[in-house]
Amino acid sequence: MSINSGLADRLTTARAGTLVGRDVEQSVLDRMLAGAADAPVVAYVHGPGGIGKSSLVRYAAAQAELTGREVVQVDARFLGADPRRLEVAAAAACVEPGAVLLLDTFEQSQHLEPWLRDTFLPRLAAEAIVVLASRIAPDSGWVTDPGWARLFTELAVRPLDAVQSGSLLAARNVAPDDRAAIVAFAGGNPLVLSLAASAPAAVVDPTGDVLTTLVERLVGDVPGGLHRRALDVLAQAHVTREELLRAVLGDDAAATAFSWLRRQPYVETTPQGLHPHDAVRSALAADLRWRDPERCQEIRTRISAACLGAVRRSSEDDALLRVAEWMFLFRDHAGSHDLYDWRAHPHIEDTPLVPADVPEVLGMGGESAAAHWVQRQPEGFRVYRSAGRLLGYMAVLRFTTPAPDDLAADPVIAALWEHVEAAAPLRQGEHWGIRRFAVQSGGHQRPSPLMDLIGRRTVATEMRTPGRAMTFTVFQDAGRWRQHLAAAGLHEVVAVEVDGVRQHVFGRDWRRQPVERWVEDRARASTPVASWGPASADPLSRKAFEEGVLEALRTWRAPREFATSVLLRSHLVPPGSADPVADLRAAITAALDALRVDPAGVKAHDALTTTYIAASGTHRAAARRLGVPYGTYRRHLTLAKERLVEHLLAR
Repeated sequence: MSINSGLADRLTTARAGTLVGRDVEQSVLDRMLAGAADAPVVAYVHGPGGIGKSSLVRYAAAQAELTGREVVQVDARFLGADPRRLEVAAAAACVEPGAVLLLDTFEQSQHLEPWLRDTFLPRLAAEAIVVLASRIAPDSGWVTDPGWARLFTELAVRPLDAVQSGSLLAARNVAPDDRAAIVAFAGGNPLVLSLAASAPAAVVDPTGDVLTTLVERLVGDVPGGLHRRALDVLAQAHVTREELLRAVLGDDAAATAFSWLRRQPYVETTPQGLHPHDAVRSALAADLRWRDPERCQEIRTRISAACLGAVRRSSEDDALLRVAEWMFLFRDHAGSHDLYDWRAHPHIEDTPLVPADVPEVLGMGGESAAAHWVQRQPEGFRVYRSAGRLLGYMAVLRFTTPAPDDLAADPVIAALWEHVEAAAPLRQGEHWGIRRFAVQSGGHQRPSPLMDLIGRRTVATEMRTPGRAMTFTVFQDAGRWRQHLAAAGLHEVVAVEVDGVRQHVFGRDWRRQPVERWVEDRARASTPVASWGPASADPLSRKAFEEGVLEALRTWRAPREFATSVLLRSHLVPPGSADPVADLRAAITAALDALRVDPAGVKAHDALTTTYIAASGTHRAAARRLGVPYGTYRRHLTLAKERLVEHLLAR
């Protein structure tokens, strides 16, 4: 007995050390156990799986034993549908004054809730108290009954915050360097944190058995295939509404699936729709990626397309929220965290320009051309304020043919128009748009909540403007944003010095990749169309084409850089290509193969493939690998480049 008692004490001590962040709940239970006059008689603890309900029940049991109270513990998993089972299991609480009835996993017998409240609990012994724990929130009968309303309290157990999560991991001796990634994955769920404490790597990047355990413990039983598909949507969408389920699952299934989701304890109902708890989202998303990656991609693509529809149907004010929901799909893309935050910034107001704003806007120190466009296209300007203070402004301008005074007033528009006319002229009825200004306090285009909103407004405009042929955007700090813009299919087309500052213009052509296909390709993580010229055009000069071939070779083994190749707007890529980058690679590979079968080009083929395709390192290393003197290698390489260009031009 002494050994068992010692083990029980050690278990109690160990569990107490990991009960972190539950001071409010513990305080309520302590007052109940102490018999405080204002303390409730029934505490209803509820929350999603793994959130710590059972830990609080165990805490109540341990504290009750310390005060000498009779503890009656009942696990509802073993009660079934017959209330008589509960009467038998909890009989001691009806005869022992001051007994503490602890009823865990009550969601398994939730149908007994009215009977428990109205019939059984009034029969408990004097001074008895009750702690119920369930995944499902209590029904309204507890608070609408005047008697129970004074004796009942609801304890909704919330996820731990980052500090509390870190404290729990510290208590479990998790190394400081491992904690941040675990906290991010766990979403404040104590179960996930505890599992991670035993196997950090397995939980941060879970597969197989770990995922099975997480999903079973956090989500519980899933009734059928429809409900599983609804969870697939819930895991990936920022917010789930019935219209989204209708777009992804179909009309017949949407209402049933939405009704089931909103009843789940790990789902929060908000004015915007349904949000899963972070740990549940992480586990469900990881499980879907591991279990069925094709299904994961399909769901993601459908959500992206549905978000586009939501942006287009929304009001001007709501459009930014709908764009933020679409951006949520790409929150984990490489580099995204450093450049933009998909979340909304309600403390910053986005409003149209009004005449009273003009002096203050022009006084912010932006480009001199702003004064011209405020007069010419004031409807294209948006103004950003916080607590009444001007933070910045942006403008999206629209053109068919710029007027001569427009070209004279703005060097950027003049240079861009010349380029458009030469490389990708507009057709009848087409227009192009440009985000000409993105100005914030201090004059820099550094990442900030304001730049997030400006970017969101820009995307909303593109998604909501029908018939736009081309889009351009202007950045001063091109180095910071270039890779991010390339991922979205925007590439530099011209650079102009204005007021002593170099302005870089990035563009895309919606005629090659319509918005509808763009949002689907983004969701599939497909390489965006890296061009803005019309599909039938080949605007590159001979020199630009040659330079493009050499750059393509140099970036052959660097996919993101290769995806910015100017050759993507050449004749090497078929009009309307579904995967322009793959087609460009195929064209270059075919030309290399042609060199290999050409007796005069065998050495050229070997020099190019050894240097660029096989990536032997330095040119001297390539020469050694080919077994020729360095001077001979250089002559072969020069001739090889010339022959490759000729083969590609001849296609």
